[in-house]
Amino acid sequence: MKNKVLVTGATGNVGRFVCSSLLDMGQQVSAALSQLTEKKISEVDSRGEYVRFDFTDPSTFEAALKDVDRVFLMRPPHLGKPEDLKPFIDAMKAAGIKLVSFLSLMGVENNPVPPHHKIEKYIEKAGIPYAHIRPGFFMQNLTGVHLDEIRDRSEIFIPAGKSRCSFIDAGDIGYSAAVLLANPEKYKNTAHTITGPESLDYYQIADILTKVIDRKVTYSNPSVFRFRKHMREVRGFDKSYVNVTTMLYLMTRLGTASRVTEDFYKLTGRKPKNFQTFAGKNAALFTGTVHHFQAYQPVK
Repeated sequence: MKNKVLVTGATGNVGRFVCSSLLDMGQQVSAALSQLTEKKISEVDSRGEYVRFDFTDPSTFEAALKDVDRVFLMRPPHLGKPEDLKPFIDAMKAAGIKLVSFLSLMGVENNPVPPHHKIEKYIEKAGIPYAHIRPGFFMQNLTGVHLDEIRDRSEIFIPAGKSRCSFIDAGDIGYSAAVLLANPEKYKNTAHTITGPESLDYYQIADILTKVIDRKVTYSNPSVFRFRKHMREVRGFDKSYVNVTTMLYLMTRLGTASRVTEDFYKLTGRKPKNFQTFAGKNAALFTGTVHHFQAYQPVK
């Protein structure tokens, strides 16, 4: 009998919280890993299972989908084209998956530019029951891809202009996805825009970080050109990843990330974590005292 959830991106910002939240709910979980190395396996919640899976290797699909009836689907950052996910979506259709929760993007239903839009539409066209989850910007972007500049230069180097974002903690996103996947019939063919409790611009974020770490942090608000050049030439990120990231910040400048919703509370009955709390829990990361994420503790 199929009664297992396959979690793609299982060791990432959101996927690891999807795994742990589902396991807390008593669900069976299989973590999809691109490589079965000792390090990767050690990052998987020991209560779950793991399986080798690669979006670019269809030979891994059958084993990954064995005994699986639900899937948490996340587009890997290095796969910039929506076509890259189509073979696996087709495989989910053939396997009779009864719910796929796709990690999409806030506002993407009205914006055909990001790859997430076409992926959503392809899932729907395939006839797979879905529960799209459309979060605002991750708070963990600041402890992840943008941490180097904050930690080493006390600078938020993001080309978002004066726009506001309704930042949400990745742990809250993961918990939301787990709720959807644990209740496939209730949330069949639905979409949920989840955000944090407030909309902040990066000047406000810099002020909060300044107070939390007791060191002046500034928001430099670089041009898109400077940002793209820095991410490619200084940070060494892949061109496809930088292109998608740049596009998302261009959208942010237009105000697409500012909306605050009640969807997280409606799904979970909990209030989402605010940025002040997140910054406090991760202060040691911003100062370089530690080099790993704080474990997620849901706000009850």
